[in-house]
Amino acid sequence: MDIPRGFMVIGSLYLLLGIGFGIYMGASGDHTLAPLHAHINLLGFVLMTVFGLVYRQYPAMAASGLATAHFWVHQLGALVLMVLLFLLMTGRITEAAMTPAAPVAELLVLLGVVAFAANALRNAR
Repeated sequence: MDIPRGFMVIGSLYLLLGIGFGIYMGASGDHTLAPLHAHINLLGFVLMTVFGLVYRQYPAMAASGLATAHFWVHQLGALVLMVLLFLLMTGRITEAAMTPAAPVAELLVLLGVVAFAANALRNAR
């Protein structure tokens, strides 16, 4: 798997989605989804783009099993968080209904970042 490309492509898809929500909010005047918009752009686009660029710059990092683990746990954690936040912000679920999925998804994102940091310490030369 091409880890840098995967992060860049999926990050770009999150950017398109985030811009779509931004356009919707601007056109409708309803900014209820602003937290979702911010999470999509930051957790989805910005972080994934940074990860992709770092992995492209350091091929030894991209070749590591830590990169593959990072990629998949970040994808799963971020997607679950975005869906839960969308459901919460649109009134389809309550905060209580987000448990235990939200903490698990947050932990997955954290574990991905830990894998990224460990990988950088080992292989960013």
